[in-house]
Amino acid sequence: MTLSITLIIIGLTIIISLIGFNNSDFFNKFLYNPYSVSQRNEWYRIITHAFLHGDMMHLFFNMYVLYLFGNTIESAFGSIFGELGTLFYILLYVGGIIVATIPAMIKHKTNYLYNSIGASGAVSALVFASIIFYPTAGYGIILIPLRIPGFLFGPLYLLLESYLDRRGRTNIAHDAHIYGAIFGFIFPVLLKPTLAINFVNQVLNYSF
Repeated sequence: MTLSITLIIIGLTIIISLIGFNNSDFFNKFLYNPYSVSQRNEWYRIITHAFLHGDMMHLFFNMYVLYLFGNTIESAFGSIFGELGTLFYILLYVGGIIVATIPAMIKHKTNYLYNSIGASGAVSALVFASIIFYPTAGYGIILIPLRIPGFLFGPLYLLLESYLDRRGRTNIAHDAHIYGAIFGFIFPVLLKPTLAINFVNQVLNYSF
């Protein structure tokens, strides 16, 4: 029996987040601070911040979505890419983490006060990777019963995140969600371009 990479990631994230809840020095050492990355070469923060969360609700939400979509994409990658599926799945997740940090690095590399935590960028990558595979499946927001096909949910999600990012007023890194989502949509197609053709065919054959 092969151990699920998704469950391993969830387990590591829960353990590291719980340590961070109770150890401020640990938390501050591994969160994402663009200033520390660019000025002090603490590049590990680009990855480690995704395993830290601000509170139990933040942790639960990200891990719940990761569980829902991670297992699906992990299975799809295994079916399509065989033995390389696990490696590509890990690259998708880690790539989502890294790409999601780009906007903050551009905007805040000289701002030592800016910090970021959480797996939202990587989770967004998984959600949008699933849209490539299953564009007509129903997608929605937790606690809201409305479901719409993925090929509509994706653009609406990006528009909403873009609006919230421009408006500001929150501590949420909406730009990280956008970059992670775009990476998640593109990465599987780069690995297997025929996925784009399959995506288009499913959308064209969809009946409302």
